[in-house]
Amino acid sequence: MASSGEEYLVARQKQIERKKRIVTWISIICFAGSGIAAVVPALQKATNNEIQQQAESPKASLRQKAQGFELVLQREPENQVALEELVRIHIQLRDAQSAIAPLEKLVRLQPERQEYKALLEHLKKQVGNTKSP
Repeated sequence: MASSGEEYLVARQKQIERKKRIVTWISIICFAGSGIAAVVPALQKATNNEIQQQAESPKASLRQKAQGFELVLQREPENQVALEELVRIHIQLRDAQSAIAPLEKLVRLQPERQEYKALLEHLKKQVGNTKSP
């Protein structure tokens, strides 16, 4: 009889241990699931914000860069890199009128650079054509 009582206790102890492991694994899975449930929406929101900024920002970004180069030119009016970049940005923005003034300054600073002269002539023609009609 003592033997069957011990067998019962051992069997019962195994059942309890098995239930503890099951509850532990369920708890771990639930904890991980709740963590994922909190992180995924935050990642989606961050990704959506980046996509929206990239979609609407090309022109805004170029305008911001142009303002930065204009600030540089206020401190250093003959900074050729800033002048070149400002011309490039205005051309990318399809704003030929705004590109003419810094390009004229570049032609004055570097009269030997024929590409500046050619681009200046092209932009002046383009501006003249848009004003005519």
